[in-house]
Amino acid sequence: MENGMWGYQANSGYQVGTDLSGYKVEATDGHIGKVDKHSEDVDAGYIVVDTGPWIFGKHVLLPAGTITSVDSDNRTVQVGRTKDEIKDSPEFDRDKHTGDADYHQQVGAYYDNGMPHS
Repeated sequence: MENGMWGYQANSGYQVGTDLSGYKVEATDGHIGKVDKHSEDVDAGYIVVDTGPWIFGKHVLLPAGTITSVDSDNRTVQVGRTKDEIKDSPEFDRDKHTGDADYHQQVGAYYDNGMPHS
């Protein structure tokens, strides 16, 4: 991966400055929710996905490196993970986890185990 776990992949189509909030999020096996929040901080990029009723309103944080493509015309983000992988990820709590380095490390370790390395 060009930019590591927390960087947007060069070939994802993500353009710096694009607000991904409200974009639909698609896993490799179907729709999982919409982007509630995103960050493009260097080495700390991520999206927070509101999964809605699919998994009882859970919010999950996905490192930017999990994004395989961004389609601005259709306002869709494609991630290289299955619904189950996302469902089983550490839950994101805005009040507890925003800016929490230990939580980011936990999420990074969870997704790094299944990340394809180039």
